[in-house]
Amino acid sequence: MSKPFKVNIENGIAEMILDHPPVNAFDSAGWFSIAAQMDALGVNDDVRVIIIGAAGKGFCAGVDIKELAAHPSRIVDVNKGNYETFRAIHRNPKPVIIALHSFVLGGGIGMAGAADIIICSDCARFGVPEIDRGAMGGGAHLQRMFPVQKVRYMYFTGEFIDAQEAYRLGAVEKVVPLAELLPSARDIAAKIAAKSPAMVKLAKEALTGIEDGNLEDKYRWEQGFTLEAYTMDDSQESRDAFVQKRDVTFKD
Repeated sequence: MSKPFKVNIENGIAEMILDHPPVNAFDSAGWFSIAAQMDALGVNDDVRVIIIGAAGKGFCAGVDIKELAAHPSRIVDVNKGNYETFRAIHRNPKPVIIALHSFVLGGGIGMAGAADIIICSDCARFGVPEIDRGAMGGGAHLQRMFPVQKVRYMYFTGEFIDAQEAYRLGAVEKVVPLAELLPSARDIAAKIAAKSPAMVKLAKEALTGIEDGNLEDKYRWEQGFTLEAYTMDDSQESRDAFVQKRDVTFKD
């Protein structure tokens, strides 16, 4: 099976471009492959900084809901793949810049929230439709980006926020036209790549260590509720309705 991304390394900058049409939604194998590649880049002496971007309609639509609607038991593998991907970004010894465009959903939020620096195009939109898909997860990473009450509003309503609102709330370093997205990420990456690799590595470890709480432990806590959700009829109904493109019908 081909990997759902492309990687290029030049002048100390590694670029991972997600490329899994039509919407960059990944099954468990896809998530594990992203995690493995991020881990490999983290120990590659030719790499000083990593950019994650995406090809196609949008950055990432999250997990493959069609797979989970047909095989709910695979949520365990999907959860593990998500965990490993977000961990590989957040705990990577190299700084990770993430370049977002159009839709940033579910697992895309996890990747963004795990990164060190976020830039986005003016067409970017952020959302956590987990409740409407019969799942949980993503709150810990979203709360690393936005204030607590904004996270809860987004989580409970499923409503999106746009690039300018994300910038206003402080999560995004800059908002640029789509054509300038990757060039802008490369400009930031070049500034970091010019620094002492040893000093940058120490800086990342230090900054990660002073964060409030443990991001990976928080996400593990959330994942337990995803497994609990999957035992409920409403969870399966949510996924079935999404795949079948119909309204949901919940039991009283």
